[in-house]
Amino acid sequence: MSTNLKILPDDVTEYRTKEYWEKRYSKEPPEISFDWFKSYKELKPLFDVHLPNKNVSILVLGCGNSALSEDMYDDGYHNITNIDFSETVIENMRLRCKDRTGMTWIEMDIRDLNFLDRTFDIVIDKGTMDALMCDEGDVWDPNPEVIEVVRKEVDEVTRILKVGGKFIYVTFGQPHFRRRYLERPCWKVEVETLGEAFHYFFYHMTLLN
Repeated sequence: MSTNLKILPDDVTEYRTKEYWEKRYSKEPPEISFDWFKSYKELKPLFDVHLPNKNVSILVLGCGNSALSEDMYDDGYHNITNIDFSETVIENMRLRCKDRTGMTWIEMDIRDLNFLDRTFDIVIDKGTMDALMCDEGDVWDPNPEVIEVVRKEVDEVTRILKVGGKFIYVTFGQPHFRRRYLERPCWKVEVETLGEAFHYFFYHMTLLN
């Protein structure tokens, strides 16, 4: 079951806070799902290209109550670890997916990942970085706190990815706004455009060393 966004924050900066998400998920029925941007069905053609091996180890950052992991699991990707800093949504999703053997749900902050180096083949962020970047400042010149938060996320991804592994980031953020946050010496930032009237972007980076 899916829903439209019903619980809007008073201020967009609340999207960055654990308190907002705990409040929201405590009010939403556990069976409710909400997907930022594109659904798995819409993303599947790109996943087929960039994730052809369904036996890879996958980490989903800021999973929320999205149906992404469930749909991926039902399509054959069974080694999926999901993290979110909301204890409520992790418990709800663990219960909702109890019959999907091998799928893991962990309460964790994406800025401080408690995983060993070179753990995952694939790391996916679908809208989580966007929430961290919600700020009243200038999109061309965001405040230092936003820059630091995003730096921590991307640095953690480069640490836990296996060499040859991929970081996939789905967002509405255009390349001239997002590319600078993603660029690292260890990979090349590539991007594909989705949609017609309103564009979304599928960034993919392969860890070289």
